[in-house]
Amino acid sequence: MTDSSKAGDLLAQIPKGEQKGLPPVHLWNPDFCGDIDMRIARDGTWYYLGTPIGRKPMVKLFSTIIRRDGDDYFLVTPVEKVGIKVDDAPFVAVSLHVEGEGEAQVLRFTTNVEEEAVAGAEHPLRVALDEQTQEPAPYVHVRSNLEALIHRNVFYQLVELVVPREIDGQIWLGVWSNGQFFPIGPQP
Repeated sequence: MTDSSKAGDLLAQIPKGEQKGLPPVHLWNPDFCGDIDMRIARDGTWYYLGTPIGRKPMVKLFSTIIRRDGDDYFLVTPVEKVGIKVDDAPFVAVSLHVEGEGEAQVLRFTTNVEEEAVAGAEHPLRVALDEQTQEPAPYVHVRSNLEALIHRNVFYQLVELVVPREIDGQIWLGVWSNGQFFPIGPQP
């Protein structure tokens, strides 16, 4: 089987069903079949054999069978598990809907594959700092151990919502969602 036919074969292996929701990839443990030339760029673009996948329905379907084991990413079906490369996070949070305000505020993120994550205990926010540039990289947990990088424009929206809060004697700037406070950074 050539690498160019692998993507089509993977799509054919995804169980078809009337059920709503995501396939139970956490329950599937097929043998590892090697890596394929598929990559998710930092901006959320999916590439196959070096070419962007232009069909959004295909990208959305692939996104339902992605799994992260340790630091590695795989596309998993009931009969096959193949490795793919992910430059940063497999998803990008491209929009933010804010409901309420203050401690009652709820932050609803939508990803590039139209999956929603409401920031809270099940979907925490975190901000990592680039060691060299000190530029923040914000993330929201989407599912299992998969995150979405929060797009720069969405992060600017988030920054407009920051409030100060004392944590362990230090003032932090952060946001509330679902009754949880998520620190973004220390107050300068």
